[in-house]
Amino acid sequence: MRTKKNIPAPSIAEFESVNRYWDKQHHVIAAKILPGEYYVTNEDELVTTVLGSCISACIRDKITGVGGMNHFMLPETTQHKLNAGVESVVGNATRYGNYAMEHLINMILANGGKRKNLEVKVFGGGKIIPTLGDIGMRNIDFVLEYIDTEALQLISQDLGDIYPRKVIFFPKTGKVRMKKIKDLHNETIASRERQYRTSIKNAPVESEIELF
Repeated sequence: MRTKKNIPAPSIAEFESVNRYWDKQHHVIAAKILPGEYYVTNEDELVTTVLGSCISACIRDKITGVGGMNHFMLPETTQHKLNAGVESVVGNATRYGNYAMEHLINMILANGGKRKNLEVKVFGGGKIIPTLGDIGMRNIDFVLEYIDTEALQLISQDLGDIYPRKVIFFPKTGKVRMKKIKDLHNETIASRERQYRTSIKNAPVESEIELF
């Protein structure tokens, strides 16, 4: 039996902190990402996560097979800039969303992917927490606008509704398995997203990122 201790290191060193394990069902190494994380691989692995109102973009180079997944939510922010007037809530959130998407894309490009070969699948944005209002729809609007603005190739999407989703992505083939979780009594997802939303509120974007 395979155990975590003999799982090889990830093919890209930056992701050593991501939880990886042997998936008995699919017979490959799996990387499980949490809100705010992302993972890129050039090996035959799967990347999985569970989404509520958050969004995951599954992006790969269709020629080389290098690809990965992110898991993000636009922050709510009331942060102002001194002597610069009130900073737009939408502007701050959009910069954060850009940061999340560009980290994923840049890591794919840095490991052999080419922008012209990228294909994208997006999931999430469910309204699983009524008190969050339209945050799921804001996330959906952002990611679709981002893909359109950046002229990326959107292959498929499953967005909105009221259910959490479990997403499994195989970057080498581009295949995605997705299941809507109908058990609304499961508070784990909602609690995790509340904590994540709190942690990113008013959080500054660390740096500017340029696409290759």
